[in-house]
Amino acid sequence: MLRWCRRGSLFSFFFGALLLMSLVGSLKPLSLAEPAWEGEEVRSLPEGFVYLDEVIPDAIYEVRYYTDYNFVGRRIDGYLVPRVVLTAEAAEALAGVAEEMRGRGLILKIFDGYRPQQAVDHFVRWAQDLEDQRMKAHFYPEVDKKDLFPRGYIAEKSGHSRGSTVDLTLADAITKEELDMGSGFDFFGEISHHDTHLITDQQRQNRELLRDAMVRHGFLPYAEEWWHYTLADEPYPDTYFDFPVQ
Repeated sequence: MLRWCRRGSLFSFFFGALLLMSLVGSLKPLSLAEPAWEGEEVRSLPEGFVYLDEVIPDAIYEVRYYTDYNFVGRRIDGYLVPRVVLTAEAAEALAGVAEEMRGRGLILKIFDGYRPQQAVDHFVRWAQDLEDQRMKAHFYPEVDKKDLFPRGYIAEKSGHSRGSTVDLTLADAITKEELDMGSGFDFFGEISHHDTHLITDQQRQNRELLRDAMVRHGFLPYAEEWWHYTLADEPYPDTYFDFPVQ
């Protein structure tokens, strides 16, 4: 009797194991590339904001404030990823500019969009530290750092923090080389002004090509920075946001 029970127990064990293997084999394995919440929208931006690369995927994105190559010389607070964020309205208007420029064999090159208030605060702290001039030769060689506040290059509030301002230029769609605008992005000096007499006719034409397209699609230029444009009908004209770019 004992011998029979042992055989029966052994038979039950093998039968159970075979049944379990059959059930496991019929299950679909969970792919690491497909999250368990597939089909669910995962958002990391407030309502009304979008990642610009999802709207204009063929633009060049050189997010300077995520890098050390900017007038401060280090990554700026609030830029956790090298992506550009804009309000949906500004992004849609800019997509119209991108479409127009494609017809000319050009693409947009974007340096900055929405800027968290914490980034602006970082600029303010930097401007108050007159000893830190590591990037002077690159971005403000002819301006004394103590004059950056009085001359309006640095301020405690920025239109960028409202989410509908963008810094950009134009580039050749094939070579990806920037059009010559006479000065670089974020260069503090008269040569960056729209009405400067320090640039060539070709450089002026390049600036006007960008400016005219931006204006046609609802943006306003900033007189002292050829790269800076704000959507005229911005959706949050009185709100300065501080969520990080992440």
